[in-house]
Amino acid sequence: MSARPRVLVTGAEGLIGGVVRARLGDAYDLRALTWRPAPFPSHVADIADLEAIRPAFGGVDAVVHMAGTPHVSSSWEDVLRSNIVGTRNVLEAAREAGVERVVLASSNHAVGMYEIEAAPAIYALDDPRVVAEDAPVRPDSDYGVGKVFAEAIGRMYADRFGMRVVCLRIGSVVADDDPTGPSVLATAAWMPWLTDDDRRARLRATWLSQRDCAELIRCSLEADVRFAVAYGVSDNPRRFWSLDGARALDFVPLDRAPA
Repeated sequence: MSARPRVLVTGAEGLIGGVVRARLGDAYDLRALTWRPAPFPSHVADIADLEAIRPAFGGVDAVVHMAGTPHVSSSWEDVLRSNIVGTRNVLEAAREAGVERVVLASSNHAVGMYEIEAAPAIYALDDPRVVAEDAPVRPDSDYGVGKVFAEAIGRMYADRFGMRVVCLRIGSVVADDDPTGPSVLATAAWMPWLTDDDRRARLRATWLSQRDCAELIRCSLEADVRFAVAYGVSDNPRRFWSLDGARALDFVPLDRAPA
C-alpha cells in the first residue's frame, strides 16, 4: 500500500472499530461508516441498504468490515439483515468502487461446536487440542452461520473479482483489555454450564488484546495474499485455536494472558 492509504472502517463506533480508530489512525487515513450518528465524522447508513452505503466507499483503498450484530444470541432476523445481507452489501460496494482489499470480521463461532463439545476440558493448560484454520466449519449458532457465510462470500469475491480478502476469526476482545478482570465472568453465556473458574480459564485461552487486535488488522491490510482465514488470539499460555494463519500474515503477537 502507498503512504497513508484510505481505509474505511465499518462499525467504527463498536469496540473493535474504536480500537482501529485509536491505534491505526497514524498509519492510515481512516474513514468511518456507522449506523447512527457518532461523536466523530462518519457516513451514517445501515449496511443492509446497499444504495445508502455506496457513497462511503468512493476513493477508498481498503475496507475493515466490523459492522453487524455482534452477539452470539442474535436472532436469525438480525443475523440475516446485518451479517448476511450487510456483509454482501459491503463487499459489493467495495467491488463497485474498485477497492482492492477487505478485512472481514469473522468469528471463532464459525467453528464454535469444537469448543462447545470439548469445554471445559479444552481450556486446561495441558490439553493438546488445537482447531486449525482448515478444520471443517462447525458453527454453533445462527450468528456462527452468518460468519461462515462471510468467509464463503469473501472467498467468492477474492476468486471471482480478484479482491484481496482476509477473514479474521476474532477471539475475546474485552472493553477493559484485561484477561483477568471482572468482565471475564460475563463471557461465554452460550455455555451456561461453565463455572466462574471455567470462564477465567476460557478467557486465558481466547483473549485477544486490543494492541494485538490492531496489529493483526494492520498485518491483514498489508499482507500479500489473495484470500486467508486467520484466528485472532494473543500468544496465550493455552490456545486451542491455531496461530499459523495469523503468523502467515506476518502477525507477531505482543501480549499474553497470565497462566
